[in-house]
Order: sequence, then C-alpha cells, then structure tokens
Amino acid sequence: MIQGELSRRDFFASTLAAGSVMAFSGLNRGLAAEAASSSTAKTPTRIQVVYMAKPIPTWPCPDLDVRAEMDRIDQQLRALQKQCGHPVQFCGGQLVRTAEDMPEFLAKVQRVDGILAFNLTSTCGPMFSPIVSLDIPTVLFSQPYSGHDWSTVSGMQKQGKKVEVIASSDFNDLLPVLRIFAALQRTRQTHILCLRAGREKKALENDLEARFGLRISLMDYAELNALYAQADEKTAVEMADAFIAGAIRMIEPGRKDVIDSMKLYSAVQALLAKHGSEVITIDCLGGFKRNDLPAYPCVAWTLLNNSGRIGVCEADLPSTVTQVLLQYLSGKPGFVSDPVIDTNTNTVIHAHCVSATKMDGPEAPAEPYVIRSHMEDNRGVAVQVKMRVGQEITLAKLADAGTMLISTGKIIANPEGPRGCRTKVTTQVADADKLLHDY
Repeated sequence: MIQGELSRRDFFASTLAAGSVMAFSGLNRGLAAEAASSSTAKTPTRIQVVYMAKPIPTWPCPDLDVRAEMDRIDQQLRALQKQCGHPVQFCGGQLVRTAEDMPEFLAKVQRVDGILAFNLTSTCGPMFSPIVSLDIPTVLFSQPYSGHDWSTVSGMQKQGKKVEVIASSDFNDLLPVLRIFAALQRTRQTHILCLRAGREKKALENDLEARFGLRISLMDYAELNALYAQADEKTAVEMADAFIAGAIRMIEPGRKDVIDSMKLYSAVQALLAKHGSEVITIDCLGGFKRNDLPAYPCVAWTLLNNSGRIGVCEADLPSTVTQVLLQYLSGKPGFVSDPVIDTNTNTVIHAHCVSATKMDGPEAPAEPYVIRSHMEDNRGVAVQVKMRVGQEITLAKLADAGTMLISTGKIIANPEGPRGCRTKVTTQVADADKLLHDY
C-alpha cells in the first residue's frame, strides 16, 4: 500500500518490466532521517532517443521542417531532465527515415535502459517495428498531427512486446516515463538479502530474479548476529532515547528492549553495507522463535523504510520485490500488510507490526507513532503508526513474476483494539466482495 494513487500510466512499469498487499503513502519525530546509501540511486538512467520521419513529408504537412521539430523536442527533453528527480542521460537522437536506415541504427543501440521514439510524420511503421523488436522497454511519444503508429502498439503489446504509447500534446506526460525507466534500471541493479533457515530458492524466487533482473542472496543469521555483538552500545542508547522521546507514548516494551532493537538496526546497516545492498527481508517470526535473532527487526525496518531503503518482514520475497518496484517508482515506502476484508462495511483493514512513519518519503513529515510490543507473542519492539485519515492509497501485489494485481482505497480510520497487528488502517474500497473473491 502506498499513500497516493498511481495512474494506469504509472503502472505500465509492470508491462515494460515484465505476497502481501502493499500500502504506499507517508519515523522519526525524534530521529534524523538517514539518507539512503544507494549507489544505484546515483547511476544515470540512459535513454536512447530516436526520431522517425519519412523521406518526403506529406502528413502532417508537406512543408514540415523535420530538423526544426527535432530541435524543439530536444529542448523539451532538456527541461524534463531537471524535473525527473533522478539523473537521466539522453543519448542518440538519430533521425531514421527508411527501413534501410535501421540496421546501422540498431547496431548503435547498446547498454540503454529504455528507448524513447518520436514519430514526426506518417509512415513510420517500417522504422518503429524493428526498434520494438530489440526487446528494450520502448515508449512512443505520438504528438497530435504526427503519425498514426500509435494504432499498432496495442497489437504489439498483445504479442508480449515491451512497448507503450503516449499520445499527448503535453511533454510533461513524459515525466512518469522517465521515472519508470529509472525505477526499472534501479530494480535491475538491486541486491536483496534474504535471511532464513532454508538456502534453496523456490521456483517463484528464481522467476522474480529472471523477470526483473535483480539478485537475491539467501543467508543464515550468523553474519547478522556477529555484527549485532559488535554494535556500539553508546550509539544504540542514544538512538533508543531519541526514538522513545519522539513517540506519543511507550506501552509494553522497556528501554532495554528499544536499545536491543537499535543494536539490531546498526547490525542490519552494517550487513547491508558489507554486501552492497539496500534491501533486506528476514524470517523474523521463525528466527526469533528459534533464538536465531537477538531481537525483532520491526524498528530496524521502520528506520530503513524511513530512509529510502527497504526492510520487509517474514522473508517474503514476492512482497519485497513488489515494494522495490513501487518504492523506486513513487519514492514512497511500502506497508506490507495482512488484509482483513469486511464486505458489510465495504472496507479492508490493513494490519502489520512494521510500518514506516515517513509514508510520504524520507523528506516528508512523520506520522505519530506509539512504541508497542510485537503483537503475536507480546515480545520485542514494534510501532503503532497513526496514518493520515482521508489519504488515498494504492494497493499492489505480485501474484507471480508476470502479474501484478492493483486496486485503490482511502484511509478512513486507525482502529484500536487487541485484535490484529499493532499498526492498523481501515480503508474504504470500491468493491470489497470483488477483492475477497479475486484476491
């Protein structure tokens, strides 16, 4: 779940690229947010630009100045670079005019994250089809009174091609495209650490690696525990006191419990740095029950997700990859939940003992939080976050490596009560019965 609705166009990332429910939206009233130490975040996204026009224009007009059109679009692209929020490098910019031009052009397309094609005249199909056949995510930006190649995209999509079309007079409509290309690039460079007892990958986990180009490393708890033993006590105490001071109140845990959680957070950060990763998921319930974990990681995940990195519960790799995709796209953390459906009130309650408090992103204000224990065994430290009532949210779930289920809702309450995990949000949905039967 994320706070804020994403449009269909925002979600065509799954078309170009390719659990639990995710809630994306908006801790840290007492702790300074830590910037994500991601190398992938600073790597420019390379986008190949190509212009297509027939040798002698007829449509949209016979006196069309093709070079002037290219210069005009180049200026628009330079302006968009500054608004993207991620380094984007446009390369190429070639003009192709016939099918005979294509072999030379195609040979030059190397190591790009996406292709942005502009049809400046009619009869660009002989150039556009070979571009799409490269199997590189491609977007056709079709301005009014350009060509009619937009009409071929639907058929290409049905054939499984990685292609989308935007037919618009507003170049700002390309901003979601640039962000999607950046999200896909970061996903391909992502290294996920998964700590659990079993070291053999499941079929779905192999599929996720193959589909999205990311890397999953399965690990036991030994490295994390060694780093926990080395964690600086003074730093953990300072962080714990700031965390407690920032809360509305603390109910079940004691101060030592919070200090232990901060030592685990320090160990998690060291483990991520050692392996060049910013994404982690742990079999926390089993690990804590087996005494493989010295503390629950709930607070560590709160702080990771507040900083732009990703921590997900229960060694849940489909939900982790879902959060990777949508967090890289939206810039907002995910809330992986156990959903509770009530068809009588047409609502879905999303509940979990892990939540970021900065649900609108690392630079946003924090939501209020209460320090609680982990609900199912009343041990350790978790958070109860009071999310913003009235906030629209987007729900997404990777059903398999090639299918993402998506819906929306609106937060109407933060229910209290002993049942369910610590953070609970009630969302009004369009059709709870449909969610129940199609989940």
